[in-house]
Amino acid sequence: DAKKGYVLDGFPRTIPQAEALTEALAKIGEKMDYAINVEVPDENIIDRMSGRRACVACGGTYHIKYNPTKKEGICGGELILRDDDKPETVKQRLEVYHTQTQPLIDYYTKEGILKEVDGTQDLQKVFDDITAILG
Repeated sequence: DAKKGYVLDGFPRTIPQAEALTEALAKIGEKMDYAINVEVPDENIIDRMSGRRACVACGGTYHIKYNPTKKEGICGGELILRDDDKPETVKQRLEVYHTQTQPLIDYYTKEGILKEVDGTQDLQKVFDDITAILG
């Protein structure tokens, strides 16, 4: 199912992982065509994640602004803010992300394969931009 290519989502995340991937691909005569960075400001990420709510009854995921329940706070069960979506947790995760990812962005920029996509656009536009890069 990968004859025409494949997408690795969220990998690699560090320079050692990127180097290992490059080496492994070279051994089989392959290389990465593109590394795509979907750029979203931290404030947007914090807003998106801290607005998420999970239903303890059905497991459904909602957002208080972008995808609210049909009736305020009701989805067959209690809606909760998960610990990993709390603003302070998201900020800590973003610090780790930036520490590990900025060097990776620099690495793939030097390799000449980094492509940037504006992740603040409508979801369909982001998808279309990524699809256009991948051909």
